[in-house]
Amino acid sequence: MAIEKGSAFLLKVGDGGTVPVFSTVAGMRTTQLSINGEAVVVTNKGSGGWRELLSGAGVRSVSVSAAGVFTGSAAEARVKANALAGTIDDYRLSFESGETMTGRFLVTRLDYAGDFNGERSYTLALESSGAVANG
Repeated sequence: MAIEKGSAFLLKVGDGGTVPVFSTVAGMRTTQLSINGEAVVVTNKGSGGWRELLSGAGVRSVSVSAAGVFTGSAAEARVKANALAGTIDDYRLSFESGETMTGRFLVTRLDYAGDFNGERSYTLALESSGAVANG
């Protein structure tokens, strides 16, 4: 796998359509993705003293965090509206290679900050709801 630019790791939000059209959340400086899996331990007396895990069991989830400079884009406004309403919406992560991860996410945190002589910035956190497709 080739080295990829971090600037090409983008977060996009759907437009609410049945077949969503995705728009990039503008102004991002950092994006982070975590794929989480809960282990189900099936160790028993016959395990020879070694832990055994059950494949395919447990709860899987994807967490996304991002930070950037506020630009007032329509995509940022949609993320804010989702956060205020507690709405689960379609989001897509895209990578320089063309690979994507698409699923439904809940905005679990949206913070705004700004210094008196600096730009307004934001940080956000998303948690997946349901399966996340890798494409």
